[in-house]
Amino acid sequence: MRELEYVVGEDFDNSTVKSFLRRGCGVSARLLAKLKRVENGITADGVKVRSIDRIRAGQKVVLRLPEDSVSLSGADIPLDIVYEDEDILIIDKPAGIAVHPSAGAEQPTIAEAAVAYFKSQGNTCKFRPVSRLDRNTSGLLLAAKNPHTAHLLGLNISNSGGGHITKEYLAIVQGRLEGKGTIEQPIRIKPGHGIMREVGEGGKYCLTRWESLAADGQLSLIKAVIETGRTHQIRVHMSWLGYPLAGDTMYGGDCRHINRQALHCHKLEFTHPITGENLSLLSPLPPDMAGLISRRGWGWEI
Repeated sequence: MRELEYVVGEDFDNSTVKSFLRRGCGVSARLLAKLKRVENGITADGVKVRSIDRIRAGQKVVLRLPEDSVSLSGADIPLDIVYEDEDILIIDKPAGIAVHPSAGAEQPTIAEAAVAYFKSQGNTCKFRPVSRLDRNTSGLLLAAKNPHTAHLLGLNISNSGGGHITKEYLAIVQGRLEGKGTIEQPIRIKPGHGIMREVGEGGKYCLTRWESLAADGQLSLIKAVIETGRTHQIRVHMSWLGYPLAGDTMYGGDCRHINRQALHCHKLEFTHPITGENLSLLSPLPPDMAGLISRRGWGWEI
């Protein structure tokens, strides 16, 4: 069972336990309700306390997080783990595998592989991806191992929790694209489609920053940073700009050069929500994208 320790600061001297945990530690209302049902779920200097009790500066408050109930069965497939600690798991996801199971799909998923991995380590953990990658997008995938970490990372995604998660993608687009720019266009579900998106009125706000790294007459290698995390955002925005991703047949690309959308999450930067450590991780390009770049003679590498 994961235990988290917090020391009460002067700002919360004589405050209630609830106020300290909600405002000082970022504990969600849902988790606070669950902690009340865990034996010694909240203690101050080793003594069980209620959410309405008052605490003093200097006291050590310990949270005993509830055990997960896992419904997914595991799948014995390898995971490329880039980083792991008690609270976070970061995977280098290959293209061609979905993150979560879906109706009618029988192939194993990253979630099922992670559950099996946790069990092999003697842990019962849910798989909580903080952001998703499409089945055919490769690269770094960040997941939380407990609900408190998931909540804090979610605040960072929305840029309202005092930190921010930066994800940088590499993509190969069709056409010669040079320079750099910003795409600030709303994205909505395309009428009559369940998954396909499009730029259009009434959609959700989206911002993508792109920069060309190399180009020739047919293809361009770009770096893209998304300020919002919408479904298919880079794919939709680059198609709208007139430069669809190579291999992305859903959004106007073709498979002459590569057999899946050429999109890879290669860099992840964020502040660890529990330890406060600044983390920066890189993932090299997978062989299909690296080979395509090599064949173009661009001479570019991470």
